[in-house]
Amino acid sequence: MDSVLYAMSENIRKKNFAIATYYIKLPKEADILKKAESLAIGQTIGTWVPIPGITDEIREKYMGKVVNVFDVPPLDLNTQGDGDERHYVIQLAYPTVNFGGDIPLLLTALLGNDASTSAQVKLMDIEFPEEFARKLGGPRFGSEGVRDWLGVRERPLLLSMIKPCTGLTPEAGAKIFYQTALGGADIIKDDELLGNPEYSRPQERVRAYQKAAKAAYEETGEKAAYFVNITSGCGEILENLKRAEEAGADGVMVNFAMTGYSVLKQVAEKAHVPVLGHAAGSGMFFEGTMSGMGSPLAVGKLARLCGSDITMINTPYGGYPLRYQKYMQTAAQLTLPYYEIKASMPSIGGGVHPGMVEKYMKEVGKDIVLAAGGAVHGHPMGAAAGARAMRQAIDAVMQGRRVPEAAKEYQELREALALWGYVEP
Repeated sequence: MDSVLYAMSENIRKKNFAIATYYIKLPKEADILKKAESLAIGQTIGTWVPIPGITDEIREKYMGKVVNVFDVPPLDLNTQGDGDERHYVIQLAYPTVNFGGDIPLLLTALLGNDASTSAQVKLMDIEFPEEFARKLGGPRFGSEGVRDWLGVRERPLLLSMIKPCTGLTPEAGAKIFYQTALGGADIIKDDELLGNPEYSRPQERVRAYQKAAKAAYEETGEKAAYFVNITSGCGEILENLKRAEEAGADGVMVNFAMTGYSVLKQVAEKAHVPVLGHAAGSGMFFEGTMSGMGSPLAVGKLARLCGSDITMINTPYGGYPLRYQKYMQTAAQLTLPYYEIKASMPSIGGGVHPGMVEKYMKEVGKDIVLAAGGAVHGHPMGAAAGARAMRQAIDAVMQGRRVPEAAKEYQELREALALWGYVEP
């Protein structure tokens, strides 16, 4: 085999290559090695015909390499395997010098699929060398920094969002903010659907909501932080950030699934407050079995590398058919030790209510944000009671108590369990 085109795993990991792992399905008569070669060449230096100018030096420094090809299931004999298709997991190494610290160029190389060398593949994971990861930087605050920022050290954080999602003036939203803050929410954010409409500019919401936060603090002694949604086009988002910070925002939210990872990275580098990364619409990245990328990569690793201090993730329990394995792997990509990159705190969203608190804390731990919307604003006793019920459930678990047992003492929690039930962890 061509030693410039092929490489052993152990050898290539010592060098500055990003190793992409793909799933691919081909007709049984197709040559998987040729297909892997065409991808490695076509997505780095080449095209489908020989062209002048490609030197040995260019091939050595800038061409992709085939690292591994695995049959699924593993087939070693011609007598094995039925059907007309074969399934493979392949690993290709891409020189990071080709894209520096640029995520758009990275994803163009790994998934751009030049028409002449294209293949229907799903990008399952990317292994980054430490030098590349350091260029991206990761979160500025990270999980520990967010805790320091909010002054909450041990327990899970409670987040709620203003509902209804759109249609509220800053003054109307401030009334809802006040009630939610009274119940003990640590973070209150905009819904991802509310950005910068004429009737509710981000800086106007910041000023109105901070007044509500102050009023609630004077009653409870606890300060609710406001994370304002600054999601917009690349020409406006940094201006939104500047205005939000000048108005006194405690944090900002960016829907990186729509703005792109590089915009998230720009915001994280410029912001003086924590950044909450939202992934609304990210299903288009991972819902296909033969295209896009895996959800732990799309919502987990890439968001963390690009600076998301808190990252909103889906679970299997809120109506979206996400697999339990992918939910857990996404949380792992955000939190496990990864070079010197700070951890991003997972924010659990969708189907969050007091009866689920034990389950979420058992599965993901206490370094999480529990994002409750309907369970706060839909509580029969009002938003303050809804937030209070969530805090009562969190406190009970932190004390080693079962939530149904704690509900005997607290009416708010008891009403919530009666309405939404209790799920055994």
